[in-house]
Amino acid sequence: GITLLQVLPALDEASPSSTSSFEMLDMESVPAPYQEVQPHWFFCLRADDNTSWLPFSREDSDKLERANTGKGLYEVVVAVDGERYDINVKERKRYAVYWEQAPTEVRRCTWFYKGDKDTTFKPYPEAFSQSLEEAYMIAVTLDEWKRKLEFPTGETVILHNPKLIMHYQPFGLQDEWVSSPSEQTRPRTVKRGVDSISVEIPDGEPEKVDHLVFMVHGIGPACDLRFRSIIQCVSDFRSASLSLLASHYKRAQQDGQVGRVEFLPVNWHNALHGDATGVDEDIQRITLPSISRLRHFTNDTLLDLFFYNSPTYCQTIVDTVASEINRLHALFKQRHPGFSGAVSVVGHSLGSLILFDLLTNQRTGSETREGALCHDSDLKVLGIPLGPRKKILNYFHREQSVTSAVDYEYFDVGIGQVSIEYPQFAFQPQTFFAFGSPIGMFLTVRGLKHIDPNYTFPTCKNFYNIYHPYDPVAYRIEPMIVSEVDLEPMLIPHHKGRKRMHLELKDSLTRMSMDLKNNVLGSLRTAWQSFARLPVAALPPVEEGETTIERHLEETQDSSESAEQSEQPEIKVGMLNGGRRIDYVLQEKPIESFNEYLFAIQSHLCYWESEDTALLLLKEIYDKLGVTFEQPQQ
Repeated sequence: GITLLQVLPALDEASPSSTSSFEMLDMESVPAPYQEVQPHWFFCLRADDNTSWLPFSREDSDKLERANTGKGLYEVVVAVDGERYDINVKERKRYAVYWEQAPTEVRRCTWFYKGDKDTTFKPYPEAFSQSLEEAYMIAVTLDEWKRKLEFPTGETVILHNPKLIMHYQPFGLQDEWVSSPSEQTRPRTVKRGVDSISVEIPDGEPEKVDHLVFMVHGIGPACDLRFRSIIQCVSDFRSASLSLLASHYKRAQQDGQVGRVEFLPVNWHNALHGDATGVDEDIQRITLPSISRLRHFTNDTLLDLFFYNSPTYCQTIVDTVASEINRLHALFKQRHPGFSGAVSVVGHSLGSLILFDLLTNQRTGSETREGALCHDSDLKVLGIPLGPRKKILNYFHREQSVTSAVDYEYFDVGIGQVSIEYPQFAFQPQTFFAFGSPIGMFLTVRGLKHIDPNYTFPTCKNFYNIYHPYDPVAYRIEPMIVSEVDLEPMLIPHHKGRKRMHLELKDSLTRMSMDLKNNVLGSLRTAWQSFARLPVAALPPVEEGETTIERHLEETQDSSESAEQSEQPEIKVGMLNGGRRIDYVLQEKPIESFNEYLFAIQSHLCYWESEDTALLLLKEIYDKLGVTFEQPQQ
């Protein structure tokens, strides 16, 4: 009911003429300095909290303003934030396109306020702002200040002068816990226009998408120690990549060679941990009462690892991940009909293992035709019960292994999981990036000692295993392919172009993460054996000496400290990454926490905020597009 607003005359001289002086003025004789306020559009960050408001980029705000002024009968929907959100302009609501998120409020903002204890300015509702603007216009035009606005709610705004405007609240509206009367009367500071408040308006994103990346989260619903969701973590990673493109691909971006990379979160945890399975409640009942955040973390964490070992849940997990990726892929193509780039996948932690299993079980067109008889689904259709099905599949598997030196077609029996049906992706991924991945450990636990150097994923030709040196969940892949040579992993360059300082703590930390690993490994091995009665190798183990590894190890190796890794001799590490190196290790940062468990978890969750990791991905993606990066000047 702000329409009942009354503008009282200037406070000092309450002369009868001052209210009517507006009509009496000869408008032409006084040049009116009044200029309409420039609006900027903001959105509310969360549906349940009306206090955190963020500005749209200038481009998005202008788009919304244009849509708003062209008011038609139709509901106008404007795509913003790289087309990841839709704004219904009439409803003033913001909807997420790719993931589930409650719609939040959108505002056309012109006036802002800041309370005594607030750190930032917040936008007033639109009707309130309009009242303020009208009063301001009158004050400026008449050049009469110290005007007082009284609202039906009992709130008062005083326009002392153009630069000083205050908002007083009646006692009744004050927060309950305000103690002293002096605190109650502290007014809010009022500002007009977005340019008069210090707020960082984000840069818009390039329109053109060069590459699409799906990011599959790992264990548990939280992706980092601050317990943020996969959506927030991917958003951070996307922002890091946008600023790295602006700094390390500056010229290419100016020439229009480079647009941006889109990263989309794949959220599968909800499907598993919702009320559907009821497992969470069962676990909660047997959890010790002295539960801390850390214990919650391990519960969720180990729970997902064990879930993945049980055939029932494993099937649910691979189905959920594949169908969610395919759904997002279809939706993205529908919204970006001009997109002609490639698609890659990232898996963090257990997410990388899920992708590994899915990718080893993708079929190319020819395989589907030739080997159809030997897939579990076909035998199931014929009504053959589980026991005989397993025997037949094992027989085929053995026959196949005898006849061909390397055969990876029949993973569904070799994974230590009886009859998992692996769904197929709707596209062929260009590169698979694993962050903090337990793949190496899981393969070992499944009885696999060696990965054949000639093996590649059927539909994905590039693979990077990226890890933090102290991540307790991460394991290397290269030693499983090249056992004869002790290869150091590739050191990921620091994005600012220099090597990080090494820590004296290194040895004790390495020891610590090894202890943690051994504990996890031991418990998982036991768990695995109780789950999978028949541990069969995932990638059929190849007898020693059965294949020759072509390796060009040059004798001359630069021993000087400054030798860059790119100058090292070319080492063939099998075909999993097209003959290139697979294991990439991050340079550790100075440590924030000395509590070993917290530290270990921190290492496991660092990838989402790692600019070095983001740059490695961008380099791999843009190298394939023939665009090289430039190291910015220090």
